[in-house]
Amino acid sequence: MDQSIQNDLNAPHSMGTTIIGVTYNGGVVLGADSRTSTGVYVANRASDKITQLTDNVYLCRSGSAADSQIVSDYVRHFLHQHTIQLGHPATVKVAANLIRLFSYNNKNMLQTGLIIGGWDKYEGGKIYGVPLGGTILEQPFAIGGSGSTYLYGFFDQEWKEGMTKEEAEQLVVKAVSLAIARDGASGGVVRTVIINSEGVTRNYYPGDALPLWHEELEPQNSLLDILSSSSSGPDMMIS
Repeated sequence: MDQSIQNDLNAPHSMGTTIIGVTYNGGVVLGADSRTSTGVYVANRASDKITQLTDNVYLCRSGSAADSQIVSDYVRHFLHQHTIQLGHPATVKVAANLIRLFSYNNKNMLQTGLIIGGWDKYEGGKIYGVPLGGTILEQPFAIGGSGSTYLYGFFDQEWKEGMTKEEAEQLVVKAVSLAIARDGASGGVVRTVIINSEGVTRNYYPGDALPLWHEELEPQNSLLDILSSSSSGPDMMIS
């Protein structure tokens, strides 16, 4: 086997990714694509990058898959202990600060950027970003991963205060599909999680149901479909 191919296959699993968190009037919407890669190969085309921490707090993961998973596992454990000791669910701020603590104290070893979103009865819907290095930022919306490069201007224009739940989810799905179109490390399906006072709703948007953007090809079932659609008739020659 070619050495470069072997190196790619042995590369760490990375969620070169698009993750998004958006606040709206009453809660938050989290969204992510589903492509996990190792080098230039797709290791998992339908991974779930939105991880539950508590009943009311979820985490969007980007960067090293292993690093983000171990942080979420530790934080979930300590939040469970926190809930038992206090007798009520942890707030979004507590969860975000615990993640910030882990990320900052291990900043020389971790390669992961995280977005925390949730709803609690004290402050409502909240979004926090914890990028590489362990900074914590409370924001009305947060974007992360390799696909976020293509979305900053889009969000500056499209995000607005007081959106409805439907508007916020449509914005997230549209943004992830835009990033998938431009970013080779983002792809697959779009998953969303809506968190508000009524609970949590998970939605799933398959890749062939997403809008197509400039110069994108229509989804095909196989290479034969592409060849047959490009044939010009019986005179076509294959050299």
